[in-house]
Amino acid sequence: MTDELLVSITEDEEYDASQIQVLEGLEAVRKRPGMYIGSTSSSGLHHLIYEIVDNSIDEALAGACDEIAVSIGKEGTVTVVDNGRGIPIDVQEQTGKSALEVVFTVLHAGGKFGGGGYKVSGGLHGVGASVVNALSQWLTVRVYKNGQIYEMKFSRGDIIQELTIVGETDRSGTEVTFKPDSEIFDDCEFSYDVIKTRMREQAFLNGGLRITTSDEREGREVSDTMYYEGGIIEFVQYLNRNKTPLHDHVIYLADERNDSTAEVALQYCGDVYNEFMLSFANNIHTPDGGMHETGFKAALTRVLNDYGKKLNILKGDDKLSGEDCREGVTAIISVRLMEAQFEGQTKSKLGNSEMRSFVDSLLTEKLSTFLEENPSVARAILDKAVTASRAREAARKARENIRRKTALEGMSLPGKLADCNETNPELTEIYIVEGDSAGGSAKGGRDSRFQAILPLWGKMLNVEKARADKVYGNDKLTPVITALGAGIGEDFDETKLRYHKVIIMADADVDGSHIRTLLLTFFFRFMRPLVEGGYVYAAQPPLFKLTRGKTVRYVLDDTELEEAMAEMRGEDGKGKVDLSRNKGLGEMDAHELWDTTMNPETRVLKQIKMTDAIAADEVFTVLMGEKVEPRKEYIEKNAKYAVDLDI
Repeated sequence: MTDELLVSITEDEEYDASQIQVLEGLEAVRKRPGMYIGSTSSSGLHHLIYEIVDNSIDEALAGACDEIAVSIGKEGTVTVVDNGRGIPIDVQEQTGKSALEVVFTVLHAGGKFGGGGYKVSGGLHGVGASVVNALSQWLTVRVYKNGQIYEMKFSRGDIIQELTIVGETDRSGTEVTFKPDSEIFDDCEFSYDVIKTRMREQAFLNGGLRITTSDEREGREVSDTMYYEGGIIEFVQYLNRNKTPLHDHVIYLADERNDSTAEVALQYCGDVYNEFMLSFANNIHTPDGGMHETGFKAALTRVLNDYGKKLNILKGDDKLSGEDCREGVTAIISVRLMEAQFEGQTKSKLGNSEMRSFVDSLLTEKLSTFLEENPSVARAILDKAVTASRAREAARKARENIRRKTALEGMSLPGKLADCNETNPELTEIYIVEGDSAGGSAKGGRDSRFQAILPLWGKMLNVEKARADKVYGNDKLTPVITALGAGIGEDFDETKLRYHKVIIMADADVDGSHIRTLLLTFFFRFMRPLVEGGYVYAAQPPLFKLTRGKTVRYVLDDTELEEAMAEMRGEDGKGKVDLSRNKGLGEMDAHELWDTTMNPETRVLKQIKMTDAIAADEVFTVLMGEKVEPRKEYIEKNAKYAVDLDI
């Protein structure tokens, strides 16, 4: 059994053998769960499901499984069932224990290290099942195999029921049910939407695999079945359903080399000025890219440049950049290989160098052929890239202008910015405030030691409908860019950020929501690391003011109002409480704004998170894009959840 060491010393202690702890078996996982699942927050909680599902997906990759079901039970449990071959239950030679026991109790054990169990596999490290077991209050696994039902039970990694035959069956597969350990996780509440989104992704990546998700919790009963025969072609169509494609059909390219396969699907959109690319290796999303993505980008740029030269559209030294060639593209890159080299257990980046040349040669050969055979599509794509190149040059000049303005730090800061005294960005925050009047109240009420105020005025540019050159030169956005000090687009440098809390403060009404959405769209498209790094927040000004005598209380929303009214009326319920809807930010005086919205001791801030790039891209496209009908449908469907429209 794999043991791990933990060293714990203080300044006053000598470093000797007494400081060395041996964490046997799964103890290490419970001691340092973040090392194995990333965190103990919601993302880590859901990662437990993905680890079990990945094992079922591996069965699908091996051609042994075509159905997977994932369900949330009434008591907050999760069950994953597949119709694969079933985890082996015979004795494993090295340990003398059943293979099933080894898989669920020993780190780095499984059928993914050779031996012919799997040709390709997403579960690289073989720690998935054992880690889920270690971090579950209890886990039960059933294997349907050889006409028998085998069952084994665990609690926090320890065996509480040995491998037992509990019945007969005519099916095959594996069923795992677990309840996450509340001693480990911050919150054990599963999100059905998060699970469904991930499972839909897996169904797209595995054409012909049927994945069913369901929620059995009271009042939330729902079930969805995902099945996409067209695989990643349908994935691209799904991602582009609210956009206007530049060409009707998705371009699909695929090839095999030795024991590896690569497939690429891409489609350009005429009404979009940003790229959207998702890459996968053995069905595992690689958000930080890797060699397969590098090969795709290099080949796409080279192929379009060569075609442009051939048609004499690009002359002399004219050359399209990679950014030009990817403007408006939605692309899925999926590779499968035997010895996948990922960075870390969370598998965020693919390191296999052979995948770069493989994907590069795939595009070089097959995309070139496609362009030759489809000249009208090729011309439309090239024209878009050339237009993007011209806009990029205009954007470069605008960007240089911004750089020149910010060259002398301090002198170039916006005139309306009321900066703070503290210079350590980790201790500072900037309020971006709607309107001059609200800005005046904020400046009067702030703590100038660490709080800066930047008022915005006039209608802000909707960057979802604008090219980069229009964004860089916009007089409403330039103050935001210069105040934050970290640049924009490809020049954005997180280390130069002047404030580590960027707080959007707008009225709690429709106009305020619009301002927030415009700003968030700008941050998402042109300063994405700002959102990804957790620097962006939305202030939560109160909607109501309750007064009883000299006692004043502010209430954020309708859900809190009734409870607050009851408390202020007193035990007899007869106290007279005056209720008034709160004024806009500009009508609040300085001390009111400080007390309700800016004082770190009493305020409520909502951090803007980007946990799902697909969902975030979709929401911004729907809410801020050209098409009216998808926006209307979205608002009608989500009106009752209006709080989420802001973020």
